[in-house]
Amino acid sequence: MTDAKPPAHLRPLRAEQVAGSTGTGRDTAGGTSAEAEPGMGAQGGATGVGTAGVRPRGTHAQANPAAELGFSGDPGQHGDTDEAMLHAQRTWDGTLATNRLDELGVNLERQRMETKDVTVSVGILVDGRPLDVRKSVQSVIDHTNARVLALDLGNIQGAGDVLNELADRYPDRVAVWHVAESPHWRGGTATWGECRTKLLRLDEAEVHVLMEEDVVLHGDALTPLVAAVAEGAVAAGRQGVELVEGDWRQATGKVRALTGELMAVRRSAALGALPEDANYGRNADLELSLALHGDLVVPEEPLPVERVGSADVDPDYEARESKRNYDAVLERLGTS
Repeated sequence: MTDAKPPAHLRPLRAEQVAGSTGTGRDTAGGTSAEAEPGMGAQGGATGVGTAGVRPRGTHAQANPAAELGFSGDPGQHGDTDEAMLHAQRTWDGTLATNRLDELGVNLERQRMETKDVTVSVGILVDGRPLDVRKSVQSVIDHTNARVLALDLGNIQGAGDVLNELADRYPDRVAVWHVAESPHWRGGTATWGECRTKLLRLDEAEVHVLMEEDVVLHGDALTPLVAAVAEGAVAAGRQGVELVEGDWRQATGKVRALTGELMAVRRSAALGALPEDANYGRNADLELSLALHGDLVVPEEPLPVERVGSADVDPDYEARESKRNYDAVLERLGTS
């Protein structure tokens, strides 16, 4: 697959719009003008959260504007009728209302609405552990609207058969490809890098999610990641790391690298950055992160995600291939 046109529903990569922003995204501007601005309705512009019912400029304020805006206190304190004080009170009231609504999950619903037109696919490499695979894929179906793209390597332990069952049950949500080769980390020839690249090229979505087969969602863990990408980040993930005095330490917000158990990335950006020569996934996710141009983001709030298993990999193989991948990371750090 090739990208014939830029993603239709993702904003351009702009660093100032991603990571570290504390804005609510809600308009808490003051009351509207009595005279409409050019191109606006007769009542002028709409006010934001907490400003419903505010009188237009030019009319008299209520005798007790604090009471009108819902504040409690001494009824004798009638407040300041000055418009600036009214604006400050409206802003404060709107901020409190915003915080309460966010606590009730409205922020997630807002993100869902903002990203409803963004196409998303979840790519999973399957190398056995059929029970984990069933839980993982089912959790994506239950808690998100994303499509699952699964690449089965060798039908180990019947995991490919489980994928076929899920694809038959959810034909619009699950697509499966089977290859005869078993994974490189199990003595076969199918490597992590080339398999991940195949999934990327089979995908047509704007946002591609790299997800491990033992990751289970207990809620909508994808929307916050997709929202960050839609806002301008090149990728967002469940966990991120910063390089501090030679050590990688977990971090949130804008980070240097993301770990690959759950990572949403602009598919067009990942196609040229994913290390196709990586035999194994550990530390290859760091190399992918460093090759991406743009902000990498981890949401401040923990995502409803659980890892239910662990990879059955020969320790000597894991150590050797992880070091090989990390050497590539060090080389990239030296040239970045």
